[in-house]
Amino acid sequence: MTSAAALTRLHREIRACIRCVQAGFIPVAKPVLSGCSDNRIVLIGQAPGAVEAVRRLPFQGRSRRVLFGWLTRAGFASEEHARRNIYMTSITKCFPGKGTGGGDRRPGRAEVELCRSHLDRQLALIQPELLILVGGLAHDRFLPGRRLDALVGRVFDLSGHEIASRSAIRPLLLPLPHPSGASRWLNAAENRALVDQALRRLKPLVRRLLDRPIADAYTSRQHAGGSGTGRGRT
Repeated sequence: MTSAAALTRLHREIRACIRCVQAGFIPVAKPVLSGCSDNRIVLIGQAPGAVEAVRRLPFQGRSRRVLFGWLTRAGFASEEHARRNIYMTSITKCFPGKGTGGGDRRPGRAEVELCRSHLDRQLALIQPELLILVGGLAHDRFLPGRRLDALVGRVFDLSGHEIASRSAIRPLLLPLPHPSGASRWLNAAENRALVDQALRRLKPLVRRLLDRPIADAYTSRQHAGGSGTGRGRT
């Protein structure tokens, strides 16, 4: 089976998942993800929002402008260019509903565990060279127990050690804050400076990954969506 076909099948299985509905966490399952089998970069967010649940495409709400502004600063030509070259997924795949404070509810540990195998299988199939970790749940999964200001602006390996961005170790992990604006973290000038530093670290990585010829394992330009054909987004 080709990598594109295997990813298409996995996407079909994820979209059919109702584990969190059966467990009573959400009333309806609407998994959201997007990506191609030849993507070398994976962006992992926290969970889809209400707008994403309707449009079934990652980062469609108020975080869209901020996130893709960051990505264009990091070397992508446009939002479309970024979406075509980044596999976008999240720690949990469905909109968790609103929290008591009015914002989106943060999925709990049990929900994260129910979704864990989906993300594990996505990463095993994509075999990314770079993980962009957006928001607290993604940070907790890969780089737990660290403050945001100890993460943003740095590059890590899978064991959690900070490394130079030119390291041959793959995948590299680059954390970013969540772009939704719900947190006041970005209000501080010193924290915005850390984001600037992160984007400077990200830019040569993006350039290197986009310029390099695609390896044999990822030669298919077919999009890993429901039909498994074409270059459209899932």
